[in-house]
Amino acid sequence: MSTETRDQRRSRRTFLRVAVGAGAGAILAACGQAAPTAPAPTAAPAATTAPAAEATAPAQLPSPPAPGPLTAADAGGIEKLIELARAEGNLSTIALPDDWANYGEMKQKFLEKYPFIKHEDLNPDASSAQEIEAIKANAGSKGPQAPDVIDVGFTWGDTAKKEGLLQPYKVEKWDEIPETLKDPEGFWYTDYYGVMAFEVNTQVVQNIPQDWSDLLKPEYKGQVALAGDPTGSGQAINAVWAAALGNGGSLDNPMPGLEFFKKLNEAGNLLPVVAKPATIAKGETPIALRWDYNALANRDQNAGNIDIAVVVPKSGSLAGVYVQAISAYAPRPHAARLWMEFLYSDEGQLIWLKGYATPARFEAMRKAGLIPQDLLDKLPKTDAPVAFPTGGQINAAFDMIKSNWPTVVGATVQ
Repeated sequence: MSTETRDQRRSRRTFLRVAVGAGAGAILAACGQAAPTAPAPTAAPAATTAPAAEATAPAQLPSPPAPGPLTAADAGGIEKLIELARAEGNLSTIALPDDWANYGEMKQKFLEKYPFIKHEDLNPDASSAQEIEAIKANAGSKGPQAPDVIDVGFTWGDTAKKEGLLQPYKVEKWDEIPETLKDPEGFWYTDYYGVMAFEVNTQVVQNIPQDWSDLLKPEYKGQVALAGDPTGSGQAINAVWAAALGNGGSLDNPMPGLEFFKKLNEAGNLLPVVAKPATIAKGETPIALRWDYNALANRDQNAGNIDIAVVVPKSGSLAGVYVQAISAYAPRPHAARLWMEFLYSDEGQLIWLKGYATPARFEAMRKAGLIPQDLLDKLPKTDAPVAFPTGGQINAAFDMIKSNWPTVVGATVQ
C-alpha cells in the first residue's frame, strides 16, 4: 500500500456510515496530526476578542480592520448578531454554484430566513485560487464585489491564514466539528467532503468506464474532461491526484497522476475545457471527473431527460475536503458570521447532506438521531478503496501538481 497507512484507505461503504467523526479513525488528519478515538470537546474561549492571524497581511495590501467577535456570545448572542447583520444589510459570497453541494437551496433558505440580507453571488464558477485572489484584489473595499466569505479546498485554509487574509470565528456548534477538521483558533473549518468520481452521460458514452485505465481506450477520444484548471482548481487538482492512486502512485507520490493525464492528452482523449453540468448534459464533455456529490446531484436533476452514471473508479479514488472561512477584509463581518451559523446549524448541515455532500457535523448529528433515515439511505456506497490525505500530503501534492501540470501534461484547460 506504498507509504499510506491502512487507516487512510477504506471503502466508501465504510466511511459513509462512520462519516466525519474522529471516532471513525478520522477522515483527515489535518496538518499531519493523528486523530483521537473520539472527538474531544473544545473549551469555549475566555477572551472576547478574536485573535489576529499569525502572519500579517502582505506589504502590498492595506492592513485589515480589527477582527469581529470570535463567537456569537461575544457579539451579545445570536439575536444581537442578527441585529448587527441587519444593519449591514448585505452579504457577498463567491464560488458557490447552485448545483454544487446543494448551494442553490442553501442560499435560498438563508435568504428566506433573513430577508433583510441582500445577497451578492460573486463569480459562482471561481476556483479556490480565484477566491483568494478576490480577497486580495478587493482588500480595503467596502463594495459588494469584495467577498465576505469563501469556500475553498482544504489546503487553501492554512495558506490564506498565513497570508493574513482570514479572520477567525467559532460557530455555536464548534465543539461538534472534529478537531482534525478545523483550525484551533477558528480561522477555517471543514464544511463538507466527497469522493472523486466519473460522471458519464450514457446517451453519448455506450460503455461506461469503470476504472482509470479505461479512460485511455480509443473509444473515449475527445470525451474526458476535468472540472477546472489543474493549476488552480481544487477539484481538478484532486482529480489528477486521484488518478495517481489507480496508476501506481500514492498519497505521497502524485506524479503518476500527472503521467496518466499526459497519456490521456497524447491519446487525444482529454478535452481541454472545463466540464460543467450544462456541458455534461449536452454531451460536450460526456465523461467528467467531479466530486461525487456534484455528479449525483446532476444525475438527479437530469432524471427523466438524460441518463447519467456516477462511478467511483474501482482501483481507488480520493476523498476531498473543503473549508469555510471569513475574509479578514470582509466589509460585512456580522452578516458573514450569520451565514456561518446557518451553514453549521442542523438545517444547514442537512441541506448539504441532501446534496450528497457529507457535512462536518455528520457524526455528531447521526449519533443524536438528527439525520432522517431516508437521507442516510440515499448516500452512495462502493467497495472501491478511498484515500484520506493528511494536511501535509495535501500541501505537497497540490504544489507538485500545480507546478508540474504545464510541463508534464502541457494542456491548457479553460
